[in-house]
Formats: sequence, structure tokens, C-alpha cells
Amino acid sequence: MPVVKFVKENKEIEVPAGTNLRRAAIDAGVNVYQGVNGYLESINKSVIGNCHGLGLCGTCRVAVTSGMENTSPMGLMEKMKFRIPQPDPIPLMAYIGNEETMRLACKTTVHGDIEVETGPEFNLFGENFFS
Repeated sequence: MPVVKFVKENKEIEVPAGTNLRRAAIDAGVNVYQGVNGYLESINKSVIGNCHGLGLCGTCRVAVTSGMENTSPMGLMEKMKFRIPQPDPIPLMAYIGNEETMRLACKTTVHGDIEVETGPEFNLFGENFFS
């Protein structure tokens, strides 16, 4: 069975292949709705702050730090969130510097061992911000 390691929470869980990452995190007690650098976490975790896994809000962004090849391919909803600029509850800047590793937990299925960073922080003064 694949192992999902949540880096910030220092938690490892075993899941059946094909498990949805958001559902696995919630079942393990890991909050994937962490807002922007932890700001607005309580609102995002509530009923009104997220889309319940439909891929619409983008608040369940995670960075897959290891094992990206063991996840499902990026679908249309994720491509729209990460490749096309649009208004969003969390600015698209949240994935600057993580473009190759950022995924929506609600649209990602696990097919092998992965390491995940929930609520990846972004740096407004980083080298990629103004490029």
C-alpha cells in the first residue's frame, strides 16, 4: 500500500492505491485548508470557505515534494487553477517557485509513495515574483 507522508505535520499514513489525497488527509486529521501562509485557516476549513472537493476554490493547494510520478496526471481543473490567471480566494502567487510540484489535494489520487507539504508558503520578495 502507498504511504503518504505529510511533512509539516510529521505524519505518515498508508492508503489504498487510487485514494483521493484530500480524503486521505481529512481521515488522518490533517488540515489541507491552511489559507495563505496560515492566514484565514479557520475560514477555509469551515463550510463556507471551501468547495468540498470540487476543485473550484483552490484552497486545498499542496506541494508534492517527493513522488510526483506516483500521483494522477494533472486534470483540466488543476491546469486552469495553476496555468491561467484568474480571480481566486487565494492569490495565484501561492505557487510561485512551486510550479512543478503544486497540486489540488481534492483532484489528486495517490498511486505510490509521496511526500506532501500542506499550505506551502510563498515569498512575495522571491526571485520569481516579478518575472
